Amino acid sequence: MIPATITGARAFDIKAALSARLGALAPNPITAAMIEAAQLRRQGRMVSDFSIGEPDFDTPVNIQDAAAKAMRHGATRYTATDGTPELKQAIGRKFERENRLRYEPGQITVGSGAKHVIFNALQATLDPGDEVIVPAPYWTTYPEVVKLCGGKPVIVDCARANGFKLRADQLAVALSPRTKWIFLNSPSNPTGATYTRDELRALADVIVRHPRTLILSDDIYEHFIYTNGGFATIAEVAPELYDRTLTVNGASKTYAMTGWRIGYAGGPAPLIRAIANIQSQATSNPCSISQAAAVEALDGPQDYVAEHRETFRQRRDLVTTLINEIPGLSCDAPDGAFYVYVDCSAIIGKAPPSGVLIASDLEFTQYLLREAYVSVVHGAAFGLSPCFRMSYAISELDIAEGCRRMRDACAALL
Repeated sequence: MIPATITGARAFDIKAALSARLGALAPNPITAAMIEAAQLRRQGRMVSDFSIGEPDFDTPVNIQDAAAKAMRHGATRYTATDGTPELKQAIGRKFERENRLRYEPGQITVGSGAKHVIFNALQATLDPGDEVIVPAPYWTTYPEVVKLCGGKPVIVDCARANGFKLRADQLAVALSPRTKWIFLNSPSNPTGATYTRDELRALADVIVRHPRTLILSDDIYEHFIYTNGGFATIAEVAPELYDRTLTVNGASKTYAMTGWRIGYAGGPAPLIRAIANIQSQATSNPCSISQAAAVEALDGPQDYVAEHRETFRQRRDLVTTLINEIPGLSCDAPDGAFYVYVDCSAIIGKAPPSGVLIASDLEFTQYLLREAYVSVVHGAAFGLSPCFRMSYAISELDIAEGCRRMRDACAALL
């Protein structure tokens, strides 16, 4: 390439070519935390990494074998845009077996991860000025993808005192004639909050009075619940909302298949067709091999799911015990998922002996990473401060070591 200084041409500013909507898009703070932890490890530091939201188990062998078999039998070509017939049928069986929801193949879509499905759904439905109700704390992607698709996120704070869950009276206030979607995530990332059937029924009683509003139910953590009540999803609890609910799920968490990138959803056929249309012009089909593996995941043995859930339960009990023993920190034992949302309000205003006053949860998490080599994600990223999220999808030894470092770091604050 000939430098502009030689040719006399004016240097091109690529930043000027970027779209205006990109300016409203926040970088992913979870990815940023993962990158920072990885950089420290490359420098030889032993990092206690609580930032990553993925199971630390290997994908079960039967699923790996199904993928290898699919490759050997030529399943390496394009498939139908939004999922093979075999996978859609397996998803339909899963919905009926586990959620008492009946979806025909034309009501099912498959994407490259649940995030991809959510993006497609919003791209297919949002117009400028449309509002999307997002309970906070929220998964960091929710408000950003709403903005990227031209909508306006309406954030509703859900306090710790209410289990970090949206109440029916809050929903009634937040709804407006411009509300296109309501997001529900149960069990929740980042808090593990899990809605009971009665709580979903109360929300449904409000939603039915707004017939133009759609519901996106993100059920990706459904198999990791630690209470006796079990899992419930709103389209099953409130059948009158079935025709305007998109029930989203995926293989990533339940089957330790995060890298395989298979998400799916069941919903009204016109919406599913619109999602397929978007996908046909964007990515086309999800990976053919991953789809074959997902069929085995859904239809094959499920015994390891309970084993993984019990492992996570034990880790939950350990991490909540250790965190609550650290002066200045507190958390509740979550009902589901594999995260704890830790209150660090008592830390704000303190400082290390030779440092600057800690004024926010972001600054506290930066202090933990810098001084203790502990990686967590600050609460402002999830819409509710001063807190931070810890994933306990790591070994008990790593949990114990990370909490010891955290305790020592907190004890050093003045």
